[in-house]
Amino acid sequence: MPLLTMNNAMLVVIDIQEKLLPAIHDGETMLLNAGRLAEAARLLDVPMVRTEQYPRGLGATVPALAEAGPAIAKMSFDACAEPAFLEAVAGDRELVVCGCEAHVCVGQTVMTLLEHRRRVVVVADAIGSRAPRSLETALSRMARHGAEIVTTEMVLFEWLRSAEHPQFKPISKLIR
Repeated sequence: MPLLTMNNAMLVVIDIQEKLLPAIHDGETMLLNAGRLAEAARLLDVPMVRTEQYPRGLGATVPALAEAGPAIAKMSFDACAEPAFLEAVAGDRELVVCGCEAHVCVGQTVMTLLEHRRRVVVVADAIGSRAPRSLETALSRMARHGAEIVTTEMVLFEWLRSAEHPQFKPISKLIR
């Protein structure tokens, strides 16, 4: 697979919600990295979309990510079961995915997107689960089925491609 490109990417933020985040193992790191991705996407004009699983029960997207694209409420764990989500990700953009939980909503959504022959890039340090083993198992499964597994810094620097990019300085500050 080729390197990621900012011109053909979309950031997908799955279920990083107020009542779910405290239960996520190392959730602060996951949130920090998801925030870095969202800010870089904003600086580079990469479109974003976010989902909220049962927002009445789990709350809204955490405030730090509330501007990461339009929110699509869902009841199904697989965001692809929601027509509004499929409409939001229609086309051929590479889908850069972060969120929680890796073994439930992220995993089911990624598996269905792969069935639809989409290029799916899962940001390992920007997804989470309540248990580390669930995260590890989900990453392994998604990779076996064709998802690319990357880190936040890989995404940022592949989107930039060069230290000469006009947004290099503000984006490089995100990881310091």
